[in-house]
Amino acid sequence: MTGAGIVEDANPAVLGRVSDPAVGLALWRRDRFPGAALDPWLDALPAGRLPRGRFLARLGDVDTALAPLLDGTGAPLGLAADIVDLSRRFLDVAGGEWVDLRLEVVEGDACWKFHRDHVRLRLITTYRGPGTQVVAPIDAARALAEQRRYRGPLYEMPRHAVALFKGSGETCGEGVVHRSPPIAGTGQARLVLCLNLPSAASPKAWVST
Repeated sequence: MTGAGIVEDANPAVLGRVSDPAVGLALWRRDRFPGAALDPWLDALPAGRLPRGRFLARLGDVDTALAPLLDGTGAPLGLAADIVDLSRRFLDVAGGEWVDLRLEVVEGDACWKFHRDHVRLRLITTYRGPGTQVVAPIDAARALAEQRRYRGPLYEMPRHAVALFKGSGETCGEGVVHRSPPIAGTGQARLVLCLNLPSAASPKAWVST
């Protein structure tokens, strides 16, 4: 993937480069995904049994708050470990102690429109199915205007790649233009992890029971 404001590398340290004012998206290309053994389990699981849910929790509580989302799915331990690790990496760059974590199952054309997120920073990775599609800054205005008619350059994140990118809340109306890949009618189901900082849209803070 090329284009002003977009950097990628197989080294996780690339995520920290999103702090550079000239960088809008940092992509960690996980060529050796540590949880690759998850893939057969994820691919075989019916969409209705894929783990899903959302919570707002301190970093130290993510593992415990995550457990109810994974209970009953037969999820290997590697999935929880990876999500906790990504939460830590996200907060290392974004700052703060709390993470708004959403594990989402997508079966249709959710968020199919090209758009910018109204957040400061967001981390996304796709555990199952096609990845998020990103447009380079030079093509952003055309993609936003043409939407489904857009036929310009488009980059689809590889499975398990980790994107940390700026939204319009960080860049005063700018930010990375992207969309969920249109999959309606294909029978595919995506499993997507999305991490944000706390906001007015976040759920109530998770507390141990």
